Amino acid sequence: MDAELAALAAAGATALVQQMVTDGWGNVRDRVVALCSRGRDEEVVQGELEESRADLVAARDADDEDAAADVQASWRVRLRRTLRDDPAAAAELRAILDELSPQSTTPTTLNVHNTFSGGVSHGVVVQGGTFGGGQTIGESWRRT
Repeated sequence: MDAELAALAAAGATALVQQMVTDGWGNVRDRVVALCSRGRDEEVVQGELEESRADLVAARDADDEDAAADVQASWRVRLRRTLRDDPAAAAELRAILDELSPQSTTPTTLNVHNTFSGGVSHGVVVQGGTFGGGQTIGESWRRT
């Protein structure tokens, strides 16, 4: 299997496991059932997904990162097999991933030109393009 399909399977497994604990799980599950059930009983695949989801929820409740990683690893292997057996499935998996990735409304590049002039600063100088908020320099402001 080439590296691109292996990377696609890894990305698919990561997204799948992330979706298992969201409100949109039912839709994602149905799409993955269709993807992985080629030539197999859909109910079997759906049962495997639900079992993995239950394992993941239990692992997260127990704060067991290894068990959660095992769920992801098992679906990475499963997706690699699916892509190996049916290379046309790659387009379907890419479509699922595209739908799951958030669409950014912010520009992907930002040009920032910062200038500090006027001699020596005896205070803090902060330069940047964007700041997410919540920065505190020195003591935090307190309402009295």
